[in-house]
Amino acid sequence: MDVTAVIMAGGKGERFWPKSRTNLPKQFLNISGSKSMIQQCVSRLQKYIDIEKIFVVTNKLYAELIKAQIPALPSDNIIIEPIGRNTAPCVGLASIIIEEKFPNSTMVVLPSDHIIKDEDEFLNILKTAVEVSQDGQSLVTLGIQPTYPETGYGYIESSDDIVAVNGLNVHKVEQFVEKPDLEKATAYIEAGNYYWNSGIFVWRTDVIRGYIKEHMPQVHDILETMKASFKNNDRNVVVSTEFPKMPDQSVDYGIMEKVKHIYVIPCVFGWDDVGSWTALERINESDENGNVVRGNSLNIDTKRCIIESNGKLIATLGVEDLIIVETDDVTLICNKDKAQEIKSLIKEIRVQKMEHYL
Repeated sequence: MDVTAVIMAGGKGERFWPKSRTNLPKQFLNISGSKSMIQQCVSRLQKYIDIEKIFVVTNKLYAELIKAQIPALPSDNIIIEPIGRNTAPCVGLASIIIEEKFPNSTMVVLPSDHIIKDEDEFLNILKTAVEVSQDGQSLVTLGIQPTYPETGYGYIESSDDIVAVNGLNVHKVEQFVEKPDLEKATAYIEAGNYYWNSGIFVWRTDVIRGYIKEHMPQVHDILETMKASFKNNDRNVVVSTEFPKMPDQSVDYGIMEKVKHIYVIPCVFGWDDVGSWTALERINESDENGNVVRGNSLNIDTKRCIIESNGKLIATLGVEDLIIVETDDVTLICNKDKAQEIKSLIKEIRVQKMEHYL
């Protein structure tokens, strides 16, 4: 049995603006450590999966970035979406391309821009997830043990149906829950059987394709058309013609919320999706005043701030709970409690026709 990986790397990382830009989004930046996030993702996967069996789904704009940052990745393993259609079409497209090279393989599907500190534990859980997925009907997801009532994540509710595999508890999924308000998120933490939805999935290619056929027949039909056309036509031409016909739908909504045989493995391996600037407080050490500072900075009477300089001196005096980010052409200053709302700035920049700042 071949184990393959599909890394989703087409996102723009807008909540990490102004460091994350259209031409160089978050997954290609060194957020933590000496490698970019996608380089870290590939590096940890290579401890388990050969590079020839790792695929990256992205858009045309980022194909050259991927080649530059991951030169060992075969060019044919870069799958280019002509337009974003969410994760269900992404997974479907990857599955038919992988089936050509590695029939009857198992797919690990994961985002390109997550931090995972305990890689050994991650790989141990991943191997168990692959094992659970081999029964011909099961889909497996990794659920992150929540540490606080986060309102920016989806949640997975587990049932009392639990089996032990390789010393790990594997729970039957009760339901997937959308991003909650603070009251609900707090209740989920207290209940003890809710996990953050990591967006990391494991399944056999034939099994996920069967569920796509059952629950997303329109997607299935387009995939079959593409698969047949691959034999006599250039793959990129076929994809550019057929893929835009796909509906815009997530694999969570299109498949995971409708299938009975779904299992979640609770995980603790130092995970963070680095969804916004406040993530830097979770993945980096703070100074004695609770500040996370990177770059050239002078701070007096400054507390609980996130400060990133691109070279210029950032001097602060008597401020608290701010995010201050300086790039070549933009300086961002906002309250930390507004970190999730940075997209509103992006929207206004577009309204003002200032796209060169994006």
